[in-house]
Amino acid sequence: MKRNKPPFRKAFVFVGAFFCVFLLWFPKPTLPGIYVMVDTNGVYHFTNVPTSHKYRIFIRDKSSRSSKRKLQPFTKNPAQYEFLIHRYARKYGVESALIKAIIHTESHFNPHAVSKKGAQGLMQLMPETARDLSVRDVFDPEENIRAGVQYLKMLLEKFKGNLPLSLAAYNAGPNLVGQYGKVPPYSETKDYIKKVLTYYRLYR
Repeated sequence: MKRNKPPFRKAFVFVGAFFCVFLLWFPKPTLPGIYVMVDTNGVYHFTNVPTSHKYRIFIRDKSSRSSKRKLQPFTKNPAQYEFLIHRYARKYGVESALIKAIIHTESHFNPHAVSKKGAQGLMQLMPETARDLSVRDVFDPEENIRAGVQYLKMLLEKFKGNLPLSLAAYNAGPNLVGQYGKVPPYSETKDYIKKVLTYYRLYR
């Protein structure tokens, strides 16, 4: 004679099946940070909210505070540089949104900004870089943007369009990135890349 399954066993099987469906239906929670995906054309896509399993964590935000940290405000009106940014974006084939993101991160659109390390102007050019790119007045917005975009284009070509490596080189220098063959393991450089990519998404 066939025995009926106890009610609790039926309930256990039902709950187990429901739980499996729940896991399949709802995506896994993602860790805070920046994710990257390279499509079939070799184009890099960055997001902080991945919508596909093809995205891989690029920079993990280990601080719970950092996800709540607000972007720093402008110190100058960025609209006054719009024409120059678009002019040199077209000339060198670099996205204007990326140029704006770098300027925002580097100087917050302050043409007279000077860093502790000696970087100057809107795109924070180091003196030797400015000399190599024939900059006469590093605090002149047009000269600074022209040279900064030209330098960025050189880095993008050097690192074959790899945006994270190019940004790391802009921040830490191409020689250091070349030595590591990847983004150097320095928190300053990783934070820099994360900030630029955040602004980049906002300006696109």
